Amino acid sequence: MSLGRDPLDALKIPDGTTVEEHDLVTVGDVIVGGQSTVEFGVRGRNLVAGERVRFGGDIEAEGDCRLDMWCDVAGNVLVGDDAYLGERVHVGGQLMVSGDLDIGDDVEIDEGFEANGWIVIRNPVPTLVFYFIVLSQLLRVGEQGAAEEIAEALSGDAPEAPLVIPRGSDVSDDSWQVSTPAHVGDDCRLHGNVRATEIEIGADNNVFGSLRARGDVTVDEGTRIHGDVTTRGGTVRLEPGVRVLGDVSCADLELHEDAVVDGSIRSRGEMRIVRAEASREIE
Repeated sequence: MSLGRDPLDALKIPDGTTVEEHDLVTVGDVIVGGQSTVEFGVRGRNLVAGERVRFGGDIEAEGDCRLDMWCDVAGNVLVGDDAYLGERVHVGGQLMVSGDLDIGDDVEIDEGFEANGWIVIRNPVPTLVFYFIVLSQLLRVGEQGAAEEIAEALSGDAPEAPLVIPRGSDVSDDSWQVSTPAHVGDDCRLHGNVRATEIEIGADNNVFGSLRARGDVTVDEGTRIHGDVTTRGGTVRLEPGVRVLGDVSCADLELHEDAVVDGSIRSRGEMRIVRAEASREIE
């Protein structure tokens, strides 16, 4: 985890993330900021959600699952290790926990629950979102050493980067809408239009939707965008092997000669076509 910045300051989709039959699937952890809506079901290693997060499907966590107060899950919650539910959480299906269950007041589970370990009914231990707040405060006051210790504890032995959904986001089959930058790794398969302040798309992805940002948009090698690429005032960069099955509209454009745009191109400023020989460009 990089220090010096808010851990929830961007939408971060790690390598290999896919959307499968309305489930968002990743091999690592999932961290969702408070007051967000995730219309998908979610499958991952550990899952942490802030307050008032709504999930439109099932949650399947191989490790721990932590849901802060007022969270709402439309389907089942299946947890491989321990579960922590804050007060007034609602689960529309069953809650199945292989380990211990720590549960707050006024939690509603429509189809019952089962835990193989200890069951404690009280206000549970705060979620990891609390630690992110502490980390941000330590960085703000210059306590770098203490922040490093917390960051090390948070990262643990996680082999993969987490999937991070910032606070106040809206994620569905139709759109991934955030008020922060968005970073997508490699080899991902996503459904929905991506809306963010800036967008970086990695290599060899399939995005079944359009990209729209206020700032720069960068699409790496071999990625296919099934829609338009639009930025209000930034630069669009399309690397070799990129294919955009729509229009491109931007202030400035940097287009590799091996990239393909099926639709029209509108650039209000400078347009550069970059040849494979880095030293040669057409202005």
